[in-house]
Amino acid sequence: MTMPFYVAPEQVMKDRADYARKGIARGRALVAIRYVDGIAIVAENPSETLRKVSEIYDRIAFAGVGRYNEFDQLRVAGIRAADLKGYQYSRDDVDARTLANQFAQILGTVFTHEMKPMEVEILVAEVGLEPDGDQMFHILYDGTVVDQRDTAVLGGDAEAISGRLAEGFADGLALADAVRLGVAALAGPDRELTLAELEVATLSRGNGRRCFHRVADDALGDLLG
Repeated sequence: MTMPFYVAPEQVMKDRADYARKGIARGRALVAIRYVDGIAIVAENPSETLRKVSEIYDRIAFAGVGRYNEFDQLRVAGIRAADLKGYQYSRDDVDARTLANQFAQILGTVFTHEMKPMEVEILVAEVGLEPDGDQMFHILYDGTVVDQRDTAVLGGDAEAISGRLAEGFADGLALADAVRLGVAALAGPDRELTLAELEVATLSRGNGRRCFHRVADDALGDLLG
């Protein structure tokens, strides 16, 4: 009778984390930036049909990087959970914090119990009635939840992109300034991103009940000047 190989639990967790990080790093990054009237999400995405940023509920947006089919499953699950809670109770009871915790439980369970972790990082953002109510939750592949205030970065090269965002961010940014900052942070000093390579959406307090708005290429060209 052959004995099974023993692998220390710490090594198993490390191998899973390394696997997930490598998969995520192969994807293209995205950033979220708080501006004067809400939150702008800027993603590097050359696809015209596969979206990395979408609406979850009235005031809540979802964004993901990494393996598309995996974070899209989470997006669909989030929409269903938000719709069910809004129908059973009230639309005002649906909030980003609860959804972020649900996503974190799913990712944490998969990371701990499944052979292969999900190769994704996701962002759940909510725009408040006032600027102090804006929320951004960055959920990692292992279920870790990070509460972000002004900016958030998902995907590969996050440290360098975060540094470029920190240099240019200030309270009270206009939408055009926030979008330009996000594009510059994603591109870095050595390259330039075209409109066809960008996906931009906003959560704006001025959009009425449904705050999410996807910025079309012509409007994005005007914002970038």
